[in-house]
Amino acid sequence: MTDEAAFASNAERHRRELHVHCYRMLASFEEAEDAVQETLLRAWRNRESFDGGDLFRAWLYRIATNVCLDALRRRSRRPAPPAAPSFAEVPWLQPYPDRLLDELAASDDEPDALVVNRETIELAFLAALQALPPRQRAALIARDVLGWPASETASLLETSVAATNSALQRARATLKDCLPARRADWKAGETTAEERALLEQFIDAHQRCDAAAALAVAAHDIRVTMPPAPYVFDGLDALRPLLERAFGPDRDGEWRLLPTHANRMPAAASYLLRPGDSAFRPFKLDVLRVVNGQIAEITTFGYALFPSFGLPPSLPR
Repeated sequence: MTDEAAFASNAERHRRELHVHCYRMLASFEEAEDAVQETLLRAWRNRESFDGGDLFRAWLYRIATNVCLDALRRRSRRPAPPAAPSFAEVPWLQPYPDRLLDELAASDDEPDALVVNRETIELAFLAALQALPPRQRAALIARDVLGWPASETASLLETSVAATNSALQRARATLKDCLPARRADWKAGETTAEERALLEQFIDAHQRCDAAAALAVAAHDIRVTMPPAPYVFDGLDALRPLLERAFGPDRDGEWRLLPTHANRMPAAASYLLRPGDSAFRPFKLDVLRVVNGQIAEITTFGYALFPSFGLPPSLPR
């Protein structure tokens, strides 16, 4: 495949699923963007090594995995297992817009739909993956997320089937310690009616600056983290002063929130109207984890990825 236009067209069909793959490896939306660009560049430079046939997708995945492994070697950072990593221990963690996952799931290529299941894209799974050594992480993603057989995974990692199986067994053991025991907390599927209702209440409470209403929908043991900041706030007693500061008389301005979705979870994009300003400006993105009809966790990110979520750059007064 030496024709540049034909190569680019064929490779472009796999860009989004490669991006999701790199995102799982790296847990960063922006770093995954860079990894995909490097993947396609390496693929073009080494196009003569591809012998044609129906294995183009697997060939791209092998290159993408190696790009990510190279990036992880340079990064030299991961939380220490076996405890489940707090998101504060994964400061490079970023959210992934559901609208892009939906585009991938709706594509004509059936294998694409396999990589966007909720169970393997939620933040808890992403954070747990970061506790794995890079090659174990790659083995687990290939086998348990993409559903590749041991032989193809061994080829992907350029190692033996025995070594691949050994890496997979160690990865599964570590992941079992890192993930919540109740896997039902994050089943594959769309956002539920219960989650949508709680998101509406969350937005209403924030726009009215009603701290009591916001606390009413939160679990007693709620956790709030703010990657890349190292802060962890556990429980209602820790959340209360945050809300009082954000909603109290000394707050910076007025809030307006838009509903959205990230990592197959409900989310709210916050805009702030500061005194004297002419518009509501982007401020933060809150991703909510719902358990038993209450908000069990809030992960607060900055607004850098608002364009990727299709969110407006500002809101009128």
